[in-house]
Amino acid sequence: MRLPHVSVARGMTIGVALPVQNRIDPTVQLAREAHEFGLRSAWFGQTFGYDSPSLAAIVGREVPGLHVGTAAIPVFGRHPLLVSSQAQTAQAATGGRYHLGLALGTKHLTETGFGIPYERPIARLREFLTALRLLTETGGADFHGELLTAAPPLPASVPGGAEPPVPLLVAAMAPQALRVSGELADGILPLLAGPRALAEHIVPAVTSAAEAAGRPAPRIVAFVPGVVTADVEAVREAATESLAFYEQFPSYQRVIGLSGATRAADLAVIGDEETVAAEVRRYRDAGATEVAFTATDLGGEEDRRRTWKLLGELAVTP
Repeated sequence: MRLPHVSVARGMTIGVALPVQNRIDPTVQLAREAHEFGLRSAWFGQTFGYDSPSLAAIVGREVPGLHVGTAAIPVFGRHPLLVSSQAQTAQAATGGRYHLGLALGTKHLTETGFGIPYERPIARLREFLTALRLLTETGGADFHGELLTAAPPLPASVPGGAEPPVPLLVAAMAPQALRVSGELADGILPLLAGPRALAEHIVPAVTSAAEAAGRPAPRIVAFVPGVVTADVEAVREAATESLAFYEQFPSYQRVIGLSGATRAADLAVIGDEETVAAEVRRYRDAGATEVAFTATDLGGEEDRRRTWKLLGELAVTP
């Protein structure tokens, strides 16, 4: 149904984090469906499977008009030169519709997966962003930091990869990461940060840092688990199980508490169209410039389509 208050999200773009299928073609079809529903962006996570920028490039090329993004590539185990090449290639392939998200990652995944120490994450993020900005905007760099060097002896540009420059976003929610992101990035990608945490802690911190650095107001792309459903109890139970993974990490424990919640699932937006639309309004009022719904498949395919239909009705052209 079309809601009478479709302008609830005026000034905000709305997208979804796509549940990646076992094969690429079904993922492309999901993205095409999202675009047909009127959603403006599709986002892809990065774990140890699919390469997210490559997947985004494929999807963005196959679905013209849909913005695609990575949320998010950990800076440990990567190098700015390689990430710049990936991002510029995706930007060229999509005609300027790619958005690059970076993350600090976690100690457990970094040290277990890559066998490298998780040390000085904020310093690494700062150096990574500094070098990456040079590379994506100029096609070159002569950066020599304490932790990273990026000084390619050959051009590091991709034709069409800097038109426009790839937006650099960070999955930042803690004070130091927000400060670095405000100074050096174009925005942030908070997950499980409810309206209270956004309005009282996250948005003021990153905005203040951007202003002090003379940068434009940052994008606030809030990732929100949510499902439009008639079976609230069953979907809430599924969310409790699915989102419990995040509760083991101190950064998420902190932001869940700042949001006034005790569990990750407390921040999942679950209910009918009116309920979900009202929550989108709360995120907008808290300072989010964009909302990307995640975990929309928790209630099955019918609920996912119902959710995407509503979000498409709420979406507006940026």
